[in-house]
Amino acid sequence: MLVDGFGRQISYVRVSVTDRCDFRCVYCMAENMVFLPKRDLLSLEELERLCDAFIQTGVRKIRLTGGEPLVRRGVMSLIQALGRRLGPVPGTLEELTLTTNGSQLERHAEGLVAAGVRRINVSLDTLRPGRFEAITRWGRFEQVMQGIAAARSAGLAIKINMVALKDVNEDEFDQMIAWCGAEGYDLTLIETMPLGDIDGDRTDQYLPLSLVRARLQQRWRLTDLDCSTGGPARYVRVEETGGRLGFITPMSHNFCESCNRVRVTCTGTMYMCLGQEDAIDLRTPLRGAEDNGPVVAAIEAGIGRKPKGHDFVIDRRRKRPALARHMSVTGG
Repeated sequence: MLVDGFGRQISYVRVSVTDRCDFRCVYCMAENMVFLPKRDLLSLEELERLCDAFIQTGVRKIRLTGGEPLVRRGVMSLIQALGRRLGPVPGTLEELTLTTNGSQLERHAEGLVAAGVRRINVSLDTLRPGRFEAITRWGRFEQVMQGIAAARSAGLAIKINMVALKDVNEDEFDQMIAWCGAEGYDLTLIETMPLGDIDGDRTDQYLPLSLVRARLQQRWRLTDLDCSTGGPARYVRVEETGGRLGFITPMSHNFCESCNRVRVTCTGTMYMCLGQEDAIDLRTPLRGAEDNGPVVAAIEAGIGRKPKGHDFVIDRRRKRPALARHMSVTGG
């Protein structure tokens, strides 16, 4: 069991399998992104070994992320291998899931279910096709809608992640709540985070969810729920739809006191905190030994350095991100 210096049990790891994405969302990355050379990425076999090391230390939940995880060639073999680690007892995985933009779901949904995935997060910031194309730059709305429908048909539970963007999609929150309620999807609203240069100004995008919730309560009855899916969201029930609505508020109200996770990049770097630069190199011990002992030791050393909280702030004077690295590098 991994426990950090503040008594938090670390049972959840988010593993990026690629920094590449087939979208260029305006709040996430620049349009002309330069991605890592493929030779710098861990192989799928190395990613499997790394996940095994985390399971060995007591991690019970793994979320695969990117970039867009399903654009990595052969990624289903990794998902299938990790699915074989699922089980009810210590030393096995309790849950394997992933976050996706939905573009590749139509062809992979049934394979995900067969591998043991039971729920997924889908990033979707608007229900308007023209606005979707403006936000994602390269995305095709109908392709994502077809992917979500295929995932639902395959039996996957779906949570929609919607980044709240001032003057961009804030007029759609009511529509998204109603749509998710009708379709049976959970919905989580997320504040934009100051990670990486994006060809724009996040001070214009930032919308505090405390304000959003106050506005929503004028139309919807929101009842606080004492539940968690292992992530940072705080949930309410929307009484009119019966659906669950989450709020992820790293800027207006951080969630650090209950943080139970770390992130691993596709190059084998472990970040103990999304909002801090301190990191541990796991690639070197992974490649330097045939067994996982040195990797486990490196993981444990990193957990001992996990900070109490992040230092996210949007600098309105210098208009620069809090951290230079993009979310797609860290693992979305």
